Amino acid sequence: MSSRGEAPGPQPFEAESLDVSLGERQEEHREAVAIELSRKRKTRIIATLGPASESEERIGELIARGVDIFRFNMSHASPDWVRRISAFVRERSRSFGRNVGLLLDTQGPAIRTGDLAARLELHPGDKFTFTVRGDPSVDERSVAVNYDDLAQDLRVGDVVLVDNGVIQMKVLDKEGFRVRCEVVTPGVMGSRRHINLPGVRVNLPPLTHKDLQDIDLGVECQMDYFALSFVREANDVDLLRQILISRGSKAVIVAKIEDQAAVRNLPQILESADAIMIARGDLGIECPFEELPIIQRRIVKICLQKMKPVIVATHLLESMTQNPVPTRAEITDIANAVYEQADALMLSGETAAGRYPLECVSVLDRVIQRTERSGGAGYAALADLTEDQQKIASAAVHLADQVRAAAICVFTRQGKLTTAVSGLRPRCSPIYAFVGEEDLCRRLMLGYGTEPIVSRYPASQEEGIAIAEGELRKRGVISSGDKMILLSEVPLHSERARSVVFYRVE
Repeated sequence: MSSRGEAPGPQPFEAESLDVSLGERQEEHREAVAIELSRKRKTRIIATLGPASESEERIGELIARGVDIFRFNMSHASPDWVRRISAFVRERSRSFGRNVGLLLDTQGPAIRTGDLAARLELHPGDKFTFTVRGDPSVDERSVAVNYDDLAQDLRVGDVVLVDNGVIQMKVLDKEGFRVRCEVVTPGVMGSRRHINLPGVRVNLPPLTHKDLQDIDLGVECQMDYFALSFVREANDVDLLRQILISRGSKAVIVAKIEDQAAVRNLPQILESADAIMIARGDLGIECPFEELPIIQRRIVKICLQKMKPVIVATHLLESMTQNPVPTRAEITDIANAVYEQADALMLSGETAAGRYPLECVSVLDRVIQRTERSGGAGYAALADLTEDQQKIASAAVHLADQVRAAAICVFTRQGKLTTAVSGLRPRCSPIYAFVGEEDLCRRLMLGYGTEPIVSRYPASQEEGIAIAEGELRKRGVISSGDKMILLSEVPLHSERARSVVFYRVE
């Protein structure tokens, strides 16, 4: 044991027992490593691309470390960059034999300050004025705001948060298009800072002109997921759905829960959305911070109850944007999300602009795998089985749990049956989704414990067993004596009947 003062410094985390340096491995072995990482882990990893991770080589390294979906943050990305980088991802994922998904995250309707000639030091008790519609202010400490209805929506006594909540102000009075506030917490006011109005219902459109342009870009680049920022009600999701359908996209819609209105309307939003993202950055500003863990757990629980995929995002490994190792609190935060059995965890600035993007993914993979081995919260037991295919999926998962099946194989045309199986969180059996199209494979990458495989649809149970057994033997997943559960539709007279088949590998 080292004496006090002689302890070794912190060492960067590496992938557990796996050296995935692209310069030291042959192509075939790299592919095997990437597939093995994905197979061993049920919780998906989403990584945001940016200056720290945009090179073709770095994208390949991130895939090798276990990234399942890449996020394009349209608050910062340009159209040409998105086109170029999305093509890189497609090329590198195919070289690894994986169906890595692409997620476009809209900027959404944000309230921001305008430009300032110089940064302003603010102290508690200072008076500060927000102006709209070019209305001049007699206060030297003032800034314009891009939201015309600011004065109309705010009331005396309301709280205004600037720069992600760093600066807190209280509304003193309103006059015309000016809002006069008192500074509560100190800070430096700069140009184009984000403004939050917790508890205030604002009259912003669900999709801005920029969002609509970015959605068209996403359809052009064949994005598999669209994350809708600042969702307030189900109609916001329905509007995006109509746009995507009109443009021929089948992409998954992820509703981002970021304010109090979204939390209140979560049941209705869940009915319209395909998946949910708990965007803890803005949500932690809009809601009292002590409520955030409770809100997160409640959202995860209701998503599992409704069998909808759920993503936990923001500040998972924030310290690793600058440091090679995480804080112990971050490790515990990740482990809690995994224990609650969220479908995916998402890295933002850590991989987009941080100094250690590869190490972040390795840390996440390592903590996820260890936590998954310790069990889960069991929220899936609360699932509402309202549809026949959900009840069939439940029967298959129950059987797989009882016999400790080596695999659950689902032949699906649209992916709904696979999503139901994944939502029920099989205890020990990985899920293999056999689908006919590569784009559906990518849309299923968000599912907990799911590995999609491109395959023809079987004409009979016997053919389905042969396809599944052949593919899983080739991957080294099963061997003689293992048990498998197969779900599929099979011809029965003039109809197609869903079936659950128990099969022992010979």
